This record gives sequence, structure tokens and C-alpha cells, in this order.
Amino acid sequence: MKTLLTADSLFKRYGNIVAVNNISFEIYRGEIFGFLGPNGAGKTTTIKIMSGLLKPDSGKVTINCEDDRKSTGLCPQHLVIWENLTCLEQILFMGQMYNMSVTEARRKGTDLLKSLGLFDIKNRLAKKLSGGMQRRLNIALALIHSPQILFLDEPQAGLDPQSRILVRDYIRSIKEKTTIVLTTHDMEEAEKLSDRIYIIDNGNLLVSGTASEIKRTSGYEDVIELDVDIGSHKALIAFLNPDLVSNMVKSANRISFNVKDPIPALANILNVVKEQKIQIDNLRLRKSSLEDIFISLTGRSLRE
Repeated sequence: MKTLLTADSLFKRYGNIVAVNNISFEIYRGEIFGFLGPNGAGKTTTIKIMSGLLKPDSGKVTINCEDDRKSTGLCPQHLVIWENLTCLEQILFMGQMYNMSVTEARRKGTDLLKSLGLFDIKNRLAKKLSGGMQRRLNIALALIHSPQILFLDEPQAGLDPQSRILVRDYIRSIKEKTTIVLTTHDMEEAEKLSDRIYIIDNGNLLVSGTASEIKRTSGYEDVIELDVDIGSHKALIAFLNPDLVSNMVKSANRISFNVKDPIPALANILNVVKEQKIQIDNLRLRKSSLEDIFISLTGRSLRE
């Protein structure tokens, strides 16, 4: 696979806070690269550096593109639109900013508006659009100049389920011509969309690879979940074999464990339940999700 973007030893500090800590990676042509991390992990700072909006303290980004004008597109997390322009007017205006002819901008803009479900409202003012429509319009504006790499910061924030599917399918459809780098807090969406995933926290790389590779290398491919009275949590945990279960997560009446070998782990849990006379309402074994891995790597506590 051909490398389109190379990030080499990126470092960025804000005062005493290290936002990006000497990270390096490559992004290949024609892939969807999921850039994940909790709040304050350094995702937005890294995307700003990659897209040229922010200069790193050290390190560099190299984009292998013949035409600098068409190298990158950016759809930020916070909407950037002109409320008193129609959808089509905004497309044409953005095209002119990239030195496109009116004819070229209208042709490309019409295709984008159709693909993103906005053509029938092309003459509606942006301020009269729903939040989901504005989000889709923002994506169209980032694509008008046919960039070779597109940065999408939380592209599905505020979208209803139908719009999510439309945007997801559209992103997939353009990846052969436009490489996609996206951030999202929706682990399921990241797993569905991304060819490769890069998880960072506190500015540091935690793990990278395909979703399957990340799950496999974590060593915990299975999860056991129990619905049990909160008062029984301590009794259950105290008698479980720590060699068989790990990464315990408690949530209301539910408790879950990662397990390497589900058969002996289930046997251990059931023995404890029987011996300690613990009442369980539900028990299930499932494959671990990307969200399970994400939480085990970054922690469960909320950060703003």
C-alpha cells in the first residue's frame, strides 16, 4: 500500500500539558483511518497538526500529493457554515475559494448535494436546516475541491440514524479517491467504518491496527456479563480466581469481566454464585467489542 501521509515524532505542549507526545504513524492511500481517544487525549491537536492548522513543537508531517491545493480537506467538529447563504450558494462560494470555475463548482457541488441528501433543499438557507443537514453540508464543503485526504472530526455528531447510514455509506464510497481520517467517540461506528484504528490517550499511542488485530492482541476476546444485585458485587469479586478474569467493570446491577478462556472462567463464576448463594438475573458470554478494549486501555472515568 502506498503511503499518503507520514507523521514523524509529533510533539506538542500547551504550558505544562503535553497534548501530543512524540507519536509517529503512516496513513495509506485509499483507507479510512480511525483516530480514537477519550476527551483530552490529543486527537484534535493531532488532526490540526496533520491538516496544517497548527505547528508542532517538534516533528513533522509529510503529505505525498502533487497538487497542494487539492491535498487536504477538513470538516471540523464545530460547524462552519454561513447561515444566510443557501446550500448551493455555500458550495459555489467555497469552490471559488479554491479557484474553481463556477461551472466546475456547480457540477461537483450538485453531485455532492445529491450524494448527501441535500439536493432537494439546495435553495434553503443554512440557518433553516436541521442540525443533521448542517453537518452533511459541512462535509460537502470540505469535499468540493476533491481533496486527496479528508479530515473528519466527529462527522456523525448530531446525526439521526438514517443520516448516519447515509454518511457512513458515502464515506465508504469515496475512499478509493479520497483517503479519510476520522475521529469519533462511537466505537461501534469506528469499527464499522475504519480500515485501521489508532487509539491515543494523554498524547501517547496505546494501540493501533485493524479492529480484529486490536481485539486479538489485547488477549481478551471474550466478555462475561452478569446482572446481579449491587449488594452481591463484593461477595462475587472476592471469591473469583484473578487468573481467570480481569478488567472488571461495574455499572448499576451489571458486572462484566474480560476472559482469556471462557470455559474455566464460567465454571469459576458459577461455583462462586452457588457457594455464596448469589442471585443472578442474567448471565451471558459475548465477544469483546472495540468499546471494551477502549475502556480497558483508557479507563472508565469521564474527562472533559
